Amino acid sequence: MPFPPRGSCKIKLIPAIDLKNGQCVRLVKGRFEDKTVYGDDPPAMALRWVKAGAELIHLVDLDGALGQNQENLKAIESIRRMVRLPLQLGGGLKSLDRLKRWFDLGIDRLVMGTAICLDPALVEKACQLWPGKVAAALDASNRALKVWGWQQDGGLDLLETAARLKDMGLSLIIHTDVDRDGAQIGPNIDLVAQVAQVSQLPTIVSGGVSGLEDLKKIKQSQNPLFYGVISGKALYEGSLDFAQGQAVLAAKGSLSDDAPANA
Repeated sequence: MPFPPRGSCKIKLIPAIDLKNGQCVRLVKGRFEDKTVYGDDPPAMALRWVKAGAELIHLVDLDGALGQNQENLKAIESIRRMVRLPLQLGGGLKSLDRLKRWFDLGIDRLVMGTAICLDPALVEKACQLWPGKVAAALDASNRALKVWGWQQDGGLDLLETAARLKDMGLSLIIHTDVDRDGAQIGPNIDLVAQVAQVSQLPTIVSGGVSGLEDLKKIKQSQNPLFYGVISGKALYEGSLDFAQGQAVLAAKGSLSDDAPANA
């Protein structure tokens, strides 16, 4: 199914569903020992965001990112059967066979991260086979890219890598600030803007969103390359209401500092 167009004014609020052992979880700064479980029914969670008005859902196969079991396969299959929204998925995408399996299952966009650092030829081949359907996950701590579920250093610089992605054929970037993810301390908007600038690709902000004020700041930046904002913990903990957040990002023009939350 087609992805919703970017549009000149509308940035999308994208709920995240991170899966570990078939459960909906959130981590803090990528630490697997700092895990909170938010549900045992991933399809029901996906339907929750459908009902809330989401246009796109971001799925993460945490077990796949670690190269572990396929515990999440059935959950993702069930989500695809029950949800008609576009789905993008990341985690463990380190072979063409793995990518083909997910595309055949009906996933709309696949997000590659570790392979960008360790096997760029694989990424380029994937972009050739599935043009417009492969995105980059640039997960970084202090500009150092992380691999294998953020557990290892990928040996590459965030901005230097971002500058090469368009030529590789990637369609979109998701930049996650590992040091902010799940911490609800606000995203590093300036750094995400640099990623978008050097890549000249649509860019999704991820990591650190704490509430409406963060979304208002992203909106106020008026960056034409900002495609969306991924939120997980803030939505699950209730510090961010999906409908209000979506309204802030979708508002025409920029927001003043005193704009109402439901503008």
